[in-house]
Amino acid sequence: MKNLYYVSIEGVIGVGKTSLAHLLEERLNAKLVMEKFDENPFLADFYLDPERYAFQTQLFFLLSRYRQQQELRQTDVFHKLVISDYMFVKDRLFASLNLDDKEMSLYDSVAKILEKNILNPDLVIYLQAETPKLMERITLRGRDFEKNMSPDYIDALNQVYNEYFFRYQESPLLIINTNDIDFVHNEEDLEEVIRYIRQPVSGTKFFNPASNL
Repeated sequence: MKNLYYVSIEGVIGVGKTSLAHLLEERLNAKLVMEKFDENPFLADFYLDPERYAFQTQLFFLLSRYRQQQELRQTDVFHKLVISDYMFVKDRLFASLNLDDKEMSLYDSVAKILEKNILNPDLVIYLQAETPKLMERITLRGRDFEKNMSPDYIDALNQVYNEYFFRYQESPLLIINTNDIDFVHNEEDLEEVIRYIRQPVSGTKFFNPASNL
């Protein structure tokens, strides 16, 4: 990974983005840029009443992530690698699912201005999992605001993500199927994932590991 500076980890809610980002931070001495979902004052209300709170939720995330992305442009002499548990485009994927046509038009006009100043990742790691597996992981982590999360919503997000990354060409892309592995609790699974991430990536590569349990 010596030729990489900025790596983004993406995937649907519950797939393990943040966990993998933390693990890679420790193993690779990287600087971590985390999504600050807990700072969004509209998020809990959104899961209770999506139609009413979708626009406020998306706009807050858009501006919050934009501020973080500007910090990435500052040189960090202590770290040669930056790892983020989201891509800036993530917000647009959620917005396309959550907003109506008028809201999306207004959102789009703001997002297009901000996107001009965004640093593209040198590598994107897209973690995949089937919807039942995602729901299982969401339940296990037990976040209060996710208790009312609908399987239909997660399934719709899964489709949006898969369609987006099927066409993605902006940077090298590593797609990892996480259905049958647990890199959080299984050291061998983690080592296998890290070994694959360390390999040079050009274009799109797929990794479909089996659990070492």
